Amino acid sequence: MEQLFALAQQNLLSPIILFFALGFAAAIAKSDLNFPEAIAKGMSLYLLFAIGFKGGASLSGYGIDAQLILSLLAGIVLSACLPLLAFVLLRLMTRMSTLDAAAVAAHYGSISIVTFVAASSILEIQGIAYDGYMVAVAATMEAPAIISALWLISKNSDDNRSMDSALMREIMLNGSIVLLIGSFLIGLATGKDGFAEIAPFISAPFKGVLCLFLLDMGLVAGRGLVNAKGAVSHRSVAFGVLMPLIGASIGLLFAVLIGLPLGSAVLMMVLSASASYIAVPAAMRVAVPEANPAIYLTLSLGVTFPFNLTVGIPLYVAVATAVVGG
Repeated sequence: MEQLFALAQQNLLSPIILFFALGFAAAIAKSDLNFPEAIAKGMSLYLLFAIGFKGGASLSGYGIDAQLILSLLAGIVLSACLPLLAFVLLRLMTRMSTLDAAAVAAHYGSISIVTFVAASSILEIQGIAYDGYMVAVAATMEAPAIISALWLISKNSDDNRSMDSALMREIMLNGSIVLLIGSFLIGLATGKDGFAEIAPFISAPFKGVLCLFLLDMGLVAGRGLVNAKGAVSHRSVAFGVLMPLIGASIGLLFAVLIGLPLGSAVLMMVLSASASYIAVPAAMRVAVPEANPAIYLTLSLGVTFPFNLTVGIPLYVAVATAVVGG
């Protein structure tokens, strides 16, 4: 047990987590620290490009096998089913309307790619290997959650929603997904030789850029929480902490059943525990414009995102180490 606490403490004291905490604290204290939008967007694009390319290059020497296929299927099932569980919990724990509960639930079946990147970086710091194809698993976990949310709305309201062309375009051509999948495929096609050509650009600056990006995300999350102005209740906040723990537990169960090694099991937990704040909000604006963004953005970005970064990831590493072993 002492070893698990030591591991969690070590992760919490990593520069990645501490820079996020700095940004969050600065926002709560109402500091004027700020990043220009173009720089924040550029850092986001760089991180998506780097993690996608590295994942594809890693998979190029792996090949397709049963574990890869099972991992992809697990990601799809988790993304489709976790919103159903989240919806039930929200209706039991809060007084949200059906539309708001379904919109929030969609975020908790989809994934936060930044949380995934942070977790993979912490694994690298710890010297824990993970499979490159987990990037592909992350990419499969966007659309199913949105489809489940629309199904929930159609079953629980008089207003029928459908997957029209605008919504499909929003889901499938979302910039973050296009860049992530595209970089992954290029890395897969060019392999280790392609990675060697651009390794200085991908490897050396990666963690520094991630620290700055998470500093900015801390600012965004903190200011969103300050500006929520009562839109989110204490019970909703409790859901924002409870749901990632439940999702991570289910993700760990799937990882054990599939037989994933430690690093990949941690990432499966992280993917199952995270909440989208990029792709799903964009889709919800098209599909459910009546839903309140102050609720679903505050919960995903202001509650679950900082919880996962500061407490969740270290906890998931510690639990997976105990269950799966090194």
